[in-house]
Amino acid sequence: MIDIQPSTQNKILRVGITGQSGFMGTHLFNWLGLFPGKYSLQPFRDEYFKSAETLREWVSNCDAIIHLAALNRHGNPQIIYDTNIALVRDLIIAMEAEEVTPHVIFSSSTQEEQMNLYGKSKKEGRELLRDWAERQGGKFTGMVIPNVFGPFGNPYYNSVIATFCYQITHREKPCINSDAAVKLIYIGELAEEVMNILDMEVNAAYYPVKHTSEKSISEIFNILTGFKEQYFDQGIIPAFRNNFELQLFNTFCCYIDIKNYFPVKLRLNTDERGIFTEIIRTDIGGQTSFSTTKPGITRGNHFHTRKIERFAVVRGKACIRLRRLGTDEVISFELSGDAPAYVDIPIWYTHNISNTGNEDLYTIFWISEKFDPSDPDTYFTLIK
Repeated sequence: MIDIQPSTQNKILRVGITGQSGFMGTHLFNWLGLFPGKYSLQPFRDEYFKSAETLREWVSNCDAIIHLAALNRHGNPQIIYDTNIALVRDLIIAMEAEEVTPHVIFSSSTQEEQMNLYGKSKKEGRELLRDWAERQGGKFTGMVIPNVFGPFGNPYYNSVIATFCYQITHREKPCINSDAAVKLIYIGELAEEVMNILDMEVNAAYYPVKHTSEKSISEIFNILTGFKEQYFDQGIIPAFRNNFELQLFNTFCCYIDIKNYFPVKLRLNTDERGIFTEIIRTDIGGQTSFSTTKPGITRGNHFHTRKIERFAVVRGKACIRLRRLGTDEVISFELSGDAPAYVDIPIWYTHNISNTGNEDLYTIFWISEKFDPSDPDTYFTLIK
């Protein structure tokens, strides 16, 4: 039975995420961080599980805990089972010691249905937290999640999509061992589901999360191969038949070694009239803009969660800088109109462009969506 009640809380919800440094944890931390008026994030480090005192202090500061910390792969399946059960027990011990009942959201898997120790550890962990909630009078949501994909997942670990994207962009040869159908959900869609659970205070020991797409392994591989041929090899932005293909493309682009791939030089066609160059070839629409920037001026300092963007410098000198959200590394590209080139901006990378020359900078911008002030998908964050 699922008990859903609209939240009556006016205060900002203090949310902690175990496994914050992992694929899902990083994305959830970033998504919740977009709403500082609703959520106050309580940072978590993996070593907290090694100190009962530190873990107790952390749980006491949380109104809600999203428990993602788990071992997914190991040469010994028994270690996977023992580790995951121990993490759940440690969390319960800490909450009971502090006599707190935060809303606990547990990340389980559809592998509960399979006869393996990982699936068993997730099912039993969910049941342990269900029993804790019944015993202590707390709220608990046991999410049973299909296969999750999205940017920055670890290849050979998080998903077959992460592995394929890495292999294709690094010129390795993927291998399809079994052409099974896979039920999928994009990490951004999962984040929206989690926020809905938090906001509606969903209380359900078994909460199946619906998949948003279902594809065979070969179908996924063929789409990604098409992205390689069009975008990676030719710089063409492909047409997307549905939202899944856009999500898959944004995932694919985040595995490109951007420090070595960009900037891409534009092909110049020169005759007695001057120079002509094609800035972008695309099978989709979007919006193209032109700007001049005075010397010493910087534009940008924002990131997008879904939009594809291209910066092309055609006159003057510029420095384009990117930083993936949640990291400190700044990637810089020096561009000049003497050798026109472009840089594409991956999602979740805050970016800016500065005029580093002594004359006006001429830049052409293309973005995959027309600007909608009611849904701009633009979040301002400094490069630092």
